Amino acid sequence: MVSNLHSTQDFIQDINPDQFHRQQKDQSESLKYASYIQNAIFPSPEEISKYLSAYFLVFEPRDIVSGDFYYVTGYNEFLYLAVGDCTGHGVPGALMSILGITCLKEIISQGRFNRSASLLNQLREYIMKALNQRGSSTEQKDGIDIAFCIINTKTNQLDFAGAFNPLYIVRNKELIEIQGDKMPVGIGAEEEKPFTGHTFQLEENDLIYLFSDGFIDQFGGSEGKKFKYGPFRELILDMCELPMEEQRIRLLRTYETWRGSLRQLDDILVFGFQYHIVT
Repeated sequence: MVSNLHSTQDFIQDINPDQFHRQQKDQSESLKYASYIQNAIFPSPEEISKYLSAYFLVFEPRDIVSGDFYYVTGYNEFLYLAVGDCTGHGVPGALMSILGITCLKEIISQGRFNRSASLLNQLREYIMKALNQRGSSTEQKDGIDIAFCIINTKTNQLDFAGAFNPLYIVRNKELIEIQGDKMPVGIGAEEEKPFTGHTFQLEENDLIYLFSDGFIDQFGGSEGKKFKYGPFRELILDMCELPMEEQRIRLLRTYETWRGSLRQLDDILVFGFQYHIVT
C-alpha cells in the first residue's frame, strides 16, 4: 500500500503544470470548434424566420456541444419542425444530433413523406443502419427521442408523431397535449412497431411547443426535486399570453431560479411558436 501511494505521488509530481493547462486549453478549443460546426448545421434565425414570424428558442447545452437539436424547414406547402433529444450529452450526444439532423434532411429532401409517422419510421431505419443496430441484447441502445410535426399550410392541418416526447398546443388558455409513442428512434427495449400519427386542425394564433426533457428533469427548488411535467404545463399556461421574446425570458428565469446552485444535469431545449394562417 505504501509503495502504491508513493508511486501515485511521484506521478502527480511529475505532471508538468504548463502541459496540463495546455491540454485543457486544447480540449476547450476543440469543443468550441465542435460547437461551431454543430451550430452551423442547425437552422439559423434567418432561416427559421422565413417560415415562422413569431417564435422563441431556449437552447442551453450542458457541455458546450449538445445532444439536443432543433430543425425547421419548408418543402412545397409543408412545414417540417422537429426537436430531438439524443442519447447522451456532450461530444457523444453532439455526434448523435448531427447524425439525426443529417438523416432528417436527407429524408425530407426526397419529398416522399408528408406524414409524420411515416417519416419517423424512415428516420429509424436510417439511424439503425448508420449505427449498425441489429437488435442484439448486448449492443448499445443509442437513439433519439423526438417531437416531430408537419404542418400543411394550405389546409392548416398539423400532423404529429413523437418518440417519447409530446407536443403541446395552447388555444384560448387551454393546453392540449398530444403524446408520443413510448419508444425511441432507434433500437429500443420493446419490440419495434410503427410510429403513431396524430392530426390536429390549427387555427389562427394557436401556440405550439416542442421540447426535450432537460427542463422537466432538472433538480432544484427548496427540496432538490425534479421540476416535472405538471409545473411545466402550468408555466406554459401562465406565460402563453406574453410575446414570444418575453416567454423565452420567463422560461430562462424560471429555470435558473429553480436550479439555483445545483449543476445542470442535461441539455435544455424548448421551442415555441405562434401559428399564423397563410392567406
